[in-house]
Amino acid sequence: MKVNALPVDPGPAAWNDILAPRRPCPALDSTIQADVVVVGAGFAGLSAAQRLQDLGVQRVVLLEAKALAEGPAGRNSGFMIDLPHELNSDGYTAKSGAQARAIRLNRLGIGYAAELAERYGLSRSAFHQGGRMTGAATEAGAKHLEQYAQQLAAQNEPFTPVTGDQLQAITGGDFYRQGLYTPGAAMIQPAEFVRGIAQGMVQAGVQLYEHTPVLEFSRTGNTWSLKTPQGQVNAGQVILAVNGHVQSFGHYPKRLLHVFTYASMTRALSDQELRVLGGQDYWGMLPADPMGTTVRKDHRRIVIRNHATLNQNLQTTPGDMRRAARLQDKSLAARFPSLQARDFEYRWGGRLCLSINSVHAFGELEANLYSACCQNGLGTAKGMLSGLMAADLVVQGSTPELEEFQAGQSPKALVPDPFLSLGAKATLRYKEWRAGVEL
Repeated sequence: MKVNALPVDPGPAAWNDILAPRRPCPALDSTIQADVVVVGAGFAGLSAAQRLQDLGVQRVVLLEAKALAEGPAGRNSGFMIDLPHELNSDGYTAKSGAQARAIRLNRLGIGYAAELAERYGLSRSAFHQGGRMTGAATEAGAKHLEQYAQQLAAQNEPFTPVTGDQLQAITGGDFYRQGLYTPGAAMIQPAEFVRGIAQGMVQAGVQLYEHTPVLEFSRTGNTWSLKTPQGQVNAGQVILAVNGHVQSFGHYPKRLLHVFTYASMTRALSDQELRVLGGQDYWGMLPADPMGTTVRKDHRRIVIRNHATLNQNLQTTPGDMRRAARLQDKSLAARFPSLQARDFEYRWGGRLCLSINSVHAFGELEANLYSACCQNGLGTAKGMLSGLMAADLVVQGSTPELEEFQAGQSPKALVPDPFLSLGAKATLRYKEWRAGVEL
């Protein structure tokens, strides 16, 4: 089987660019043997490789098509969220049984991330489990929060209402009228987190190869052979942790939605600009409407994330990037009037994968070939969870957590194009319009 597409990501991975340079791991240039090879060194791949090692697998090989933290793992907003948060929903509510199960599992993934952050001595900026703030700027947004609070109360989940004055003390501005704080989420510097975990794993014995895309793979008896541009890995078992690109490997055809979201990051702001902005140095705000704008202030930089497009060919267009830039310029000006579009230093897009019924693409695809893909918009928490579960499936076969994780359905078939693309485009534009000022 030849892999029919390799990752294409628009713009720079800003979170990675602003860190100090690192010494990369080499590209694979020979034929090697592995007990398990993991394809993809994002959150799912790192989690799977580390868990395999924790479970006693001796030869774990991790292949990354690009440089570490240059793909989606270095392009997200840096929230590990335990509570429901889905782009293809109308709000943060869900059926109570499904919600309770999702929360338990998301927390398992976040818990493993916290364990690894402590094990490898990551800084507070790389990983901090300080909870999640959701802010509303409109009456419609406030209604979303009220409904969400009611459901949290019914689930006995803790939350704290936050007033507009309290939000102004955090953000420095009066854009948000009310908010809701929940304690279970974490904020990360995604590239710093990925780098730190990878460095610790390599020092502990995992073999990581960067700039090593898998081009072709085949099976002879009980051995899988994965060909790369300059080498080959022969392994007894394979975990695909490539999210939407699992389709490029020939699996889940016409069952996955490929969505790009977009973000812009300012240059490092001056002391004077920070004094004018006011508020705290480090905070994050999720929107009351799932299609609204996520905002982070990371000491001297501000990140604005909004806009989503369906790109079933796994590539964006220049027009997608231009529209995202216009929306983010508007969002920056609304929240921080003293800043302008020229203050953005980085603009980029990042891939995520959804299924129409919001379930994972997970499990054994063929003998000893496993998928840990389709994170449904929560690539950090659910990525850590998927990798953890895939490793358990490979080594242990069954655990109570794994049985719960696998209890859901498989991704449902999509309607064919052009109906899918036309319908999705119209739906996304409508939801962005409905989000109004929240965008």
